[in-house]
Amino acid sequence: MTFPPGPRLPRLLQAARVTAGPYSWMETRRQRYGDVFSSHFPFFGRVVYVADPALIKQVFAGDPAVFHAGAANATVLGDALGEHSLLTLDEGRHMSQRKLLLPPFHGQSVRRYAEVMAAAAAEEVSRWPVGRTFALRPRMQAITLEVILRAVFGVRDGGRMDLFRARIPRLGELSSPLDWLPLMQRDLGGLTPAARFRKAVLAVDELLYAEIAERRALGPDASAERDDVLTLLLGARHEDGSPMSDVELRDELMTLLTAGHETTATGLSWAFERLLRNPRVMARLVESLDDGDEYLDAVVKETLRVRPVVVDVARLLRRDIDLGGWHLEAGTLVLPAIAAVHQRPDLYPSPLEFRPERFVEGSAESYAWIPFGGGVRRCIGASFAQVEMRVVLREVLRRVRLRAPSQRPERPQVRHVTVVPARGCRVVVEERLALPEPGEGEEVGGRPVEVV
Repeated sequence: MTFPPGPRLPRLLQAARVTAGPYSWMETRRQRYGDVFSSHFPFFGRVVYVADPALIKQVFAGDPAVFHAGAANATVLGDALGEHSLLTLDEGRHMSQRKLLLPPFHGQSVRRYAEVMAAAAAEEVSRWPVGRTFALRPRMQAITLEVILRAVFGVRDGGRMDLFRARIPRLGELSSPLDWLPLMQRDLGGLTPAARFRKAVLAVDELLYAEIAERRALGPDASAERDDVLTLLLGARHEDGSPMSDVELRDELMTLLTAGHETTATGLSWAFERLLRNPRVMARLVESLDDGDEYLDAVVKETLRVRPVVVDVARLLRRDIDLGGWHLEAGTLVLPAIAAVHQRPDLYPSPLEFRPERFVEGSAESYAWIPFGGGVRRCIGASFAQVEMRVVLREVLRRVRLRAPSQRPERPQVRHVTVVPARGCRVVVEERLALPEPGEGEEVGGRPVEVV
């Protein structure tokens, strides 16, 4: 098989360069080799990237029996998510599971979780020190974890909440691109990162199964009073009328935790990192907070364009295809290059500039803004994540004035499958702003939450 052109560096060196500078690496490759290029990595072998919206549409809208996203995701996420996860399933099983999960994440259903998001943000901000430098990303992780525990898991037991808060962060701390190397996949007496990660997964599993068992024991009458996602899933039924099994529930809760906690926290961290280095944008955003969500939503979209949390998504070919003038054989990994298409100057003039106005002036071309993927595999929590980013940004900026200790941009760095600010988005709280706490029944931030 003849692959599209690409760098000839040794596989380990290519992986090291992607890890150290994922955005610039991908855009440089597109400029040098074109909209279809290949690269060679340890564990994954030779993969093919596509960075043209028309070609990306062919991949996202292609036959799900040919373009397997689940099988591709399982190569890096299978150990944590399990075989029933929405992210690791394909074809009929994927669509069946997606139908069960869609209702609580669809459109206006997300609105009822906004108060939980605002409360979690307010509680966290109240603990921030004034005048001292600290990393913002762990604080964003604390907020998004609290939202997951309250709105998705519906945990009410204080002791179990504390255990979740202690155990879940270990999953992110122990995951690393090194886990993909064959040697690192071995146990070696529990010494490898992958072995420690699996142990951390088992510790979270213990809590998940305990919560599922307790909630089943409450029965339907008690569940009728709750509106968290786990309650809705406990009442969901497959097409044959059967309920979700404990293992299915565990896999989907772990999926929602992984996809909805770490990624949103990282997106928020990048939003603050970009805002603090673009004072014009920050000033306009602060001035607009009480005037609607238009500019706030544009800031979220521009953040996810210029700093996408994941730089690509993968499809494993089950049959030979022709794509962009290349014949690709079954077994090839094809990756729509999110970071590369987001930096195309023909789609986004001055693409490195952080300019939310581009999303106020008009919407992006179809398949040109794809931070959540696309097609039938588009992230089911996309609306939830964007609402959470808007709510948290508003709540933080209404409560504190922040500054960056340095105007030098933070370097993007790969951590497992996400791209994070290398220094954790370091900030300083200059002062707390006077803001009365919202009264009971008051709308979040003094105004309705819009769902887009």
